Amino acid sequence: MSETKLFIPVLLGTNRRDRASENVARWVFAQASNRPEIEAEFFDVRDFDLPLDDYGTDIAHMFPEWRDAVTHADGLIIVTPEYNHGYPGILKSVLDLLLKEYIHKAVAFVGVSAGPWGGTRVIEAMVPMVRELGLATTFTDLHFPGANSKFDADGELIDLAYEKRVIRFLDELVWMATSLRWGRANLR
Repeated sequence: MSETKLFIPVLLGTNRRDRASENVARWVFAQASNRPEIEAEFFDVRDFDLPLDDYGTDIAHMFPEWRDAVTHADGLIIVTPEYNHGYPGILKSVLDLLLKEYIHKAVAFVGVSAGPWGGTRVIEAMVPMVRELGLATTFTDLHFPGANSKFDADGELIDLAYEKRVIRFLDELVWMATSLRWGRANLR
């Protein structure tokens, strides 16, 4: 991980089959990776072999790549679909693996839905939860309503309006992550 670039993991928050959010997440990851001031890493909740019994931060050692990435992160991008006005349970389970590692770091949301709201309600549901984790939310979200219609069969973006939107989204995240990095280094 670079000491000068901002380190921003991108987390895809659903493990459902035929998920439209995968195209969105991979596109957002590519856009973040193309920014000269960002070093991005991709995580998919599908890759977490979570236990089925009660657990919490005491099993973080089972997921060292995630733990280390969040520990070193300056911010986080969460790409999540909206399921019945809420977020996927597996996303909450993955986020609950850690706690102190999130404090005073930026988080930006990408909402995905099949319907017209573009994940607005899932983002609204996530804000109080991530605040409790210590994350600071950006105010520029990225919404993908009708997500299946935004990409072709090969996963290529066909709605070019998002090329402009993602710039504003990432600019705000860079500003927040830079400010919070300075604060973590200089304020106690």
